[in-house]
Amino acid sequence: MDERAALALLEGELAAAGDDAAAIDGLVVTTDMLHERTDFPDGTTRYTAGWRAVGASLSDVAAMGADATAAVAAYAVPEFDRDELLAFVRGARDVCERVDAEYVGGDLDEHAEFTVATTAIGRTDDPVERSGAESGDLVCVTGTLGRSAAGLELFRRADREDDAAQRERANELFRFGPRVQAGRAFASHATAMMDSSDGLARSLHQLAEASDCGFAIDSDAVPIADAVRDIADGEREALEYATTFGEDFELVATIPEDALEAVRSETSVAISVIGSVVDPEDGITLDGEPLADRGYTHGE
Repeated sequence: MDERAALALLEGELAAAGDDAAAIDGLVVTTDMLHERTDFPDGTTRYTAGWRAVGASLSDVAAMGADATAAVAAYAVPEFDRDELLAFVRGARDVCERVDAEYVGGDLDEHAEFTVATTAIGRTDDPVERSGAESGDLVCVTGTLGRSAAGLELFRRADREDDAAQRERANELFRFGPRVQAGRAFASHATAMMDSSDGLARSLHQLAEASDCGFAIDSDAVPIADAVRDIADGEREALEYATTFGEDFELVATIPEDALEAVRSETSVAISVIGSVVDPEDGITLDGEPLADRGYTHGE
């Protein structure tokens, strides 16, 4: 059983499961777990790890259209190191400050592998779920896609070539900005929303399943990060990275066409329209061809 099958199983048992976070009486709560082997390539600094781990949970808060309030993290390592621990906490604190939230601590433990479990909370009286997309809505994404794919490749090159500059650039690419402000801009307009942590293609399939709809996507409109073109072998591979790699933590939202300018006026983050919502029988297409359900899934 992979992660998606496990989640589907739990959705049958837990009423609050199925969205990026649980919404309860005006509170939004989410939790994530990251491991050194799968989430932090060689060369990832503890500062970047703290930023990225806590940022992943803050991204889930953003995807619900909520204000971020606070975050905590459980930090487990084989042996504590003063500088590494302080760097982690400073990264966690800085990403919280980026979105006007507060890092308020957590837990420490010993573990055979560097592992982080994070929880973030936010507030909203009107959370945006994945299940409201309607035919004719625009499909929007924030920022650019593929940063994490580019970062991972630079980590690999830096390791092979012992290149400190590439390693520093890779860490920069791994420190994304959680889209809390953009999520709030979408909140009063979006019919459905989630973050792109599993990749754009998989996110579209998840939204389609929740909303019982299809999507028609235009590849030329997909915002590809400049860093991707530095590591990709041509535009086709760049698009592949941008649509299937994941871990970019951008927002994918559907909105009525007449709401686009209002959303753009309420956030400084770039909003790209990449397609439209269509009837479910039309499926999910990229340039008129079926878009495969590809992305990252634990246990796959």
